Amino acid sequence: EDVQAIEGFIRACREPAFIEPGEDPIPLASGAFAIDRTSRGTYLQCWSERKSFNRRVLSVEHESRGKLHLVTERFGKRVGTAWIADLAIRADAVREGRRLKFREQFRRFLSRQFTGWTIAEISTGADLEHSLSPAYTRAMLTRGSSVAAAIGAPLDSKDPHGALTFGLIWLDYLRKRMPERYIETLTILVPSGMERVTCDRVRHLRGVQFQVFAHGDEGGECLLDLADYGNFTTRVEPCRSMTPYPSWLAPVLQVPGVEAIARPDGGLSIRVRGLEFVHISSGSALSPNESPIRFGIDRRKPASERNANEVLSLARHLAAARNAGSPRTSPLFRRYPEAWLESQVRASIDEIDAELAPSPVYGQVPAFAAAERGLIDLLAADRYGRLAVIELKASADIHLPLQALDYWMRVKWHLERGEFARSGHFPGLPLRSDPPKLYLLAPALEFHPANETVLRYFASGIQVERVGLSLEWRQRLKVASRSAESAGSQSRNYTQHGFWRSQGNPARDLESESG
Repeated sequence: EDVQAIEGFIRACREPAFIEPGEDPIPLASGAFAIDRTSRGTYLQCWSERKSFNRRVLSVEHESRGKLHLVTERFGKRVGTAWIADLAIRADAVREGRRLKFREQFRRFLSRQFTGWTIAEISTGADLEHSLSPAYTRAMLTRGSSVAAAIGAPLDSKDPHGALTFGLIWLDYLRKRMPERYIETLTILVPSGMERVTCDRVRHLRGVQFQVFAHGDEGGECLLDLADYGNFTTRVEPCRSMTPYPSWLAPVLQVPGVEAIARPDGGLSIRVRGLEFVHISSGSALSPNESPIRFGIDRRKPASERNANEVLSLARHLAAARNAGSPRTSPLFRRYPEAWLESQVRASIDEIDAELAPSPVYGQVPAFAAAERGLIDLLAADRYGRLAVIELKASADIHLPLQALDYWMRVKWHLERGEFARSGHFPGLPLRSDPPKLYLLAPALEFHPANETVLRYFASGIQVERVGLSLEWRQRLKVASRSAESAGSQSRNYTQHGFWRSQGNPARDLESESG
């Protein structure tokens, strides 16, 4: 019966493949596999250019859509699981196979680095209830009364920096699950070459002792010294005078919802509620024959007084499509919600905090790869000269706190070096040396529940305020909720000097110091 079930399933597949935890899939192409029934049982053999398998099939467990689950016997009579999947309809089977393969690599890493410890749990499964992602392998280790948490990102991870977010969530879950146990360490394994973001971030977190390892293509891993991180390659460019706009654009700027925003390079961005449709470049940014003014949404073309009516018509069209009363199904209404929210904040920043100065409000100072983060970064100051970092997100994002920390770290670093004053930002306002205040802005119902968990691990010197906006923020910016986070409240295991008590750290005692 098992032979018939296997053969019948393979015949029905368009792209059959044999998948075993910890191994790459092997396509079951004609001439590359065999199913034998012997007196000792049923054997499935398959091979590729790189490897081959010969597994005794103990039973066919069950069949699901595009997937046949098997119980197999490996070398040494070890019982395991495997499956045959139709990759044409179960591409997730390959992804699951890769995750299981990394799980075994991660297990070996933990065995090498945590000598004398027991791997009590290791999983790649999703846990939606506790906001744990299957994209990262997580583990719990024990030794006597001590417990350690660990998490790893595979080499092909789409977001290796996200391992820290889920690592903190995993650690917090274990601490709540076992309040009587001492859980001190969080170990993070990230791909080599992608470790800087994680190492920079952990220097501003408290309440846990971090170990960060990097692993590469050749196998093995390297423990990273966190003291080597904390410097940034971003720069604060000189604040240039805004490029003036020609008189023929005046009617465009009078259309309701149109705004002119100075760009860091001295250029000018003309937008309708965040959506740019005219770009005026500064003279220094132009090539000899390039037009300084271009307009359009997806495709830009030169603009001049000759097509002023076309530009005005586009402005009116966007203003009609991007207002609170427009149909929400319109593509122009839905496009760039964070940019729309930025427009509202710039116009009513006193709604966020009455002490914030209404101007200047800068975007992307210092500039770094924020476009990949899906966030809008704004830099403002209160009336007493303290900088304020404002992070905007129009939808739920589990990574919001740590992504906001990326920008906060850079602003603090440049502030300490006096670069904002030297570059001409915030003219006439003496900037205080206090660390910037961090505001996280989103619609009140769009804060991810795990954001609060991650924020509890922020260092005590980071003042964070979550500001929840009303659902009708497109119509009017109104604060619906406000929460001042008690950053660093998890650091109860810290001594008065800021050093961790050593509890026999399995790899190395590390001191995570504030940047």
